[in-house]
Amino acid sequence: MSATVVRIAIRRSAYYDSVTLMQAQQALRAFPGIAEAGVVMGTEANLDLLRQAGLDPGSATATPDDLVVAVRGDREEHVEAALASLDALLRPGTSGTTQPREDVLAHAVGMDGRPPGGAGGEVYRPRTVAAAARLLPDANLALISVPGRFAAGVAREALEAGLHVMLFSDNVPIEDEVRLKRIGREAGRLCMGPDCGTAIIGGAALGFANRVRRGPVGVAAAAGTGLQEVATIVHRLGGGISHALGTGGRDLTAEVGGAAMTDVLTLLGTDPSTTAVVLVSKPPDPGVARRLLAHAAGIGKPVVVAFVGAAPVTDAGGRLHSASTLEEAGRLGAHLAGGAPRDPEDPVEAWRPGARRRAGAAAARLAPAQRYLRALYSGGTLCAECVGLLHSVLRPLYTNVPVGSARPLGSPARSAAHTVLDLGADEFTVGRLHPMLDMTLRAQRLRQEAADPEVGVILLDVVLGEGVHPDPAGALSPVVDEARRAAAASGRDLVVVASVCGTDADPQNRSQQAARLEAAGVLVEESNARAAALAGAVLAGDAALDSLRRPLSAGGAPGPAAPARPAAEDPSGPRRTSEAAAALLARAPGVVNVGLAIFAESLRAQQVPVIDLDWRPPAGGDRAMLDLLARLE
Repeated sequence: MSATVVRIAIRRSAYYDSVTLMQAQQALRAFPGIAEAGVVMGTEANLDLLRQAGLDPGSATATPDDLVVAVRGDREEHVEAALASLDALLRPGTSGTTQPREDVLAHAVGMDGRPPGGAGGEVYRPRTVAAAARLLPDANLALISVPGRFAAGVAREALEAGLHVMLFSDNVPIEDEVRLKRIGREAGRLCMGPDCGTAIIGGAALGFANRVRRGPVGVAAAAGTGLQEVATIVHRLGGGISHALGTGGRDLTAEVGGAAMTDVLTLLGTDPSTTAVVLVSKPPDPGVARRLLAHAAGIGKPVVVAFVGAAPVTDAGGRLHSASTLEEAGRLGAHLAGGAPRDPEDPVEAWRPGARRRAGAAAARLAPAQRYLRALYSGGTLCAECVGLLHSVLRPLYTNVPVGSARPLGSPARSAAHTVLDLGADEFTVGRLHPMLDMTLRAQRLRQEAADPEVGVILLDVVLGEGVHPDPAGALSPVVDEARRAAAASGRDLVVVASVCGTDADPQNRSQQAARLEAAGVLVEESNARAAALAGAVLAGDAALDSLRRPLSAGGAPGPAAPARPAAEDPSGPRRTSEAAAALLARAPGVVNVGLAIFAESLRAQQVPVIDLDWRPPAGGDRAMLDLLARLE
């Protein structure tokens, strides 16, 4: 009997942790007779995903503050039984009255792995950042991953409590970002983010970070997966990372002015364990780029600059070293730091003949109508690198990442011609987990694109590390296999290309992930740049491979670096490279975790001192009540 019964339940102004929603959704799908289920916040993007999954909410109305539960099954009693279980499934998660999915035991852990106040039982869980910092004497950093509309308030509380901030949350107004970074600078505290997904400090991997060896290469990144790609390439070359600090993707816009990046470069310039620095960003504002390059040229250490998708930086004085791809940036950084010899043979040139053969063999299997690429990225910087490489080769190319001559995609729900998508962009993540954690969106989109008879190539990034999906290749491989079988049944082939960003030291193990993808027929490449070039070459031949030879173009270079000047003259505001900021790099941090419990679990596994905050949205997340409270302040 086909599944025909659909029921929708809406809970008004209900806040739940995104991980809890994902786990509840997976549990509902496992109930007898249930074909599909969705447990999401009521954003328009999420409602559209429900419709695509055959869970149309119909005339039911929901706001982004509402919880929407949709279940489709074969019989009424099966659907009702699944819905009746919802409270039990959500109970271990987060709501306005309950708190994060974890043990009900201690969430404050010292270096001995034991909670304060005893050898094991329940302990007091603080409700404020200041109280949490007092409970963890070594606390010096707050890792914040609450929904975007609450994030600025939590970050300000952390800065006022004397903590540095790593603000993972996205969908934070840029005015709040400017304000937070000004507060941090005045207090001598570093504010990384919003939308800072990755950092490595004193060997501790925070957020979506990889396990890499310690070494002399520092990374300053306004780009989470850009940081990860560089760090993992350095590791795989035998080098190591001193610290890798994120700033958030908007830091190099004209509005923010590179505030955090300037501070990060200053810190790495004075850090004794760092001998070379790699600066990574998507194409920055030209004026901000010129100021940052001048600052970078004056920190007293070689700096590799990778403005992904932009033209190379020129620096007549030899203080800055330009890289056209993230792979090149990692290789050059490792070499300049003395951790890896410069390969006398260009590794990309050595790779080209084999890549040409693989691309030609794949192209020969495609039907004449299969002329388009669809790239589904979880990493924004990796996506930007792909667009920068291919926008002049595959035309027209549409994207939600503005680089070069690529055209903006009209609707994120529907691809057109060649399309390269960042599925981790704000429009896809409101009210749902990032695609590095939850593969649901990418799996749905992969099926959608593979069903298009004009699509010949699918390109994917698979990002490993702390805090991300425990087995991304295991989640994607069955979908790839299903899509390729469906294409074969309709007389088509489907070429799938991927890169795996990670190391064998990561919890997922890079070699094992690559092998799993290859078993599903995926062509796995050493780097994102090579994967993008190979995918393009299947459709455009050598022109795509040649994109790795020439400087990337984004419609103009940032320009040459201005003469170096003292940091105090930087126009973006007064600076205090405080003792507290320098001390942040002296050891692994003590972390106050506010939001996703998986980040605290990752830190505990690394033996990093961490305490979880018992965070709950103000006024239970009710928007009208929040607006009233704001007016009363």
